[in-house]
Amino acid sequence: MDNKQLGVKIVGLVGGEANVNSLVHCATRLRFKLSDTSKANKQGLEEIPDVLTVVEKGGQYQVVIGNKVGKVYSEIMNNHNIAAGDSAGISKNEEKIGVMAKIFEYISGTFSPLIPAMAGAGMIKALLAILAIINWIDVDGATYAVLNAASSGFFYFLPIFVGVSAARKLNVNPFIGGAIAAGLLEPHFTALIKHSGDISFMTIPLVPMDYASTVFPMLIAMVVYAPLERFVKRYTPDTIQLFFVPMVGLLIMVPLTALVFGPFADFISSGIAAAVTFLMDKSAILTGVLIASIWPILVVLGVHWGVVPIMISNFSRGGDMIGPITAASTFAQIGIAFGIFLRARKNKDLRSLSFAATLSGLFAGVTEPVLYGLILRYRKLIPLVFIAGAVGGAIVATFNVKVFAFVFNSLFTIPAYTPMLGYIFGVGASFFTATILAFIFGTKGKKKGDSEEAMEEKTPSKAERESKGTYDLKTPLSGDIIQLKDIDDPVFSTGAMGKGVGIEPTEGVVTAPFDGEVVTLFPTKHAIGLVSDDGVELLIHIGLDTVQLDGKHYAAHVEQDTVIKKGDKLITFDIQGIKDEGYKVTTPVIITNTADYLDAIPSASSHVVFDDTILTIVK
Repeated sequence: MDNKQLGVKIVGLVGGEANVNSLVHCATRLRFKLSDTSKANKQGLEEIPDVLTVVEKGGQYQVVIGNKVGKVYSEIMNNHNIAAGDSAGISKNEEKIGVMAKIFEYISGTFSPLIPAMAGAGMIKALLAILAIINWIDVDGATYAVLNAASSGFFYFLPIFVGVSAARKLNVNPFIGGAIAAGLLEPHFTALIKHSGDISFMTIPLVPMDYASTVFPMLIAMVVYAPLERFVKRYTPDTIQLFFVPMVGLLIMVPLTALVFGPFADFISSGIAAAVTFLMDKSAILTGVLIASIWPILVVLGVHWGVVPIMISNFSRGGDMIGPITAASTFAQIGIAFGIFLRARKNKDLRSLSFAATLSGLFAGVTEPVLYGLILRYRKLIPLVFIAGAVGGAIVATFNVKVFAFVFNSLFTIPAYTPMLGYIFGVGASFFTATILAFIFGTKGKKKGDSEEAMEEKTPSKAERESKGTYDLKTPLSGDIIQLKDIDDPVFSTGAMGKGVGIEPTEGVVTAPFDGEVVTLFPTKHAIGLVSDDGVELLIHIGLDTVQLDGKHYAAHVEQDTVIKKGDKLITFDIQGIKDEGYKVTTPVIITNTADYLDAIPSASSHVVFDDTILTIVK
């Protein structure tokens, strides 16, 4: 099928020319904005040999093609009346999707920097629980008090951290965000909670409440403060901006949060918590089944971040019951990985992946390698994780298990849950159910022949590798190596584009890793395609979804069709500038003609600099 025929077929399967509002492309995919996504035939698209996968994300319908995406895009634009870029109108449905995507991206971007501190504090709380159970620490002593402060201090002052992080996410002064939250935790203000009788602020009734450990009020407050700060800055002389802008921000936002945002957020979160409690009272089993079953879907879609603030708010309302139920889903995913590890005895690649994913889940509570590396890759596993999660979720809910601190669901955090025995029964049932189901049914990929047995045949033996020879691919940029499966983009992490690695760059410079030619340089400069003199085709994609920056923070030092020598400077980019825009700089380095080689083996190094090997290609 030539590029023109491919373009015509793709347009037809996304609902036809009339269903396309606009079209852009990046290094790997066509990005459609559709009037009605239900008219698109995803299965039909994925059955086209030239289409690697289809992804719906951020209001875009993305058809992943690979290296020749530019040529297919040109054929589509030449033969169809479709608007380029974002110039076309947006449907109401798409606008709604965009707003929701922005909300969850805002919450996710706010909490992501806080996760290490949240997890660390939660682990200390779990450790204290273990020490108290075995009577190795006096819960009334000074040692316990100090360590408890280390675990509880972060959560008590969480609004301040949320204010700082949310303000940073919205590109306004983060310390004013923290100061607004601090005002709500100031002792004279918190003393009003115990005040008897009516309280008012400038004749406006004030409902005093405890803001410690809350997050919703600050999330709402920062959305209002961001445009306020920009507005005040715009009309304030430079000579007084230093004090006037923060003064106005604090004068308006602290009372406004106390009078409006705090009570409103408390009403919403209390209502959701009450709804969950109501469902638990009506049928704990059904509630546990429902939450544990849908949790993996929420994680994949990224909307689980919208639930995390509710969990945290529940800590001050007698404990959170949602987190323990989601733990059943977590251990179901871990059980899936362990079951595949036991079954795939002959497939070293799959066995290694499943074993690493099992350890990651059991000891760190991180299950993304299971979700993206196994469950989404082998669709036969999806119903199995739902079933196993539902079994454990029902048990956890029946025991009314609660947690009082944010912890990752791992073996080490078991003592953080109460009653602990009910929690162990629940997550244990999920783990063993998933292990047994995965061992019995195994894997079957979404494409023909993509099973563990077929993979065994495709994996070359050591003797085959040695007989064919190898080629060491040098790194195009300095940074920390991350495994392909850990890249936060399923197009790359699933290997759909080819084998390779991700690099978390420490310097904003991309250099030529070999002698060859620039075959593709995108106008946005965020991605470049190279081919070596001996035929290795390489895609270097600087950042994730950075096509949206439209070239900002990037500078190209070569052009398309430029002949390059190893070490030539290709692209420079501003790491911090890209991060400040809200994008990740994780850089996938992909061999797009992987099928021409027996294997591509990642380097064992964790950090690379110029002239270090990142991949060994087996010819």
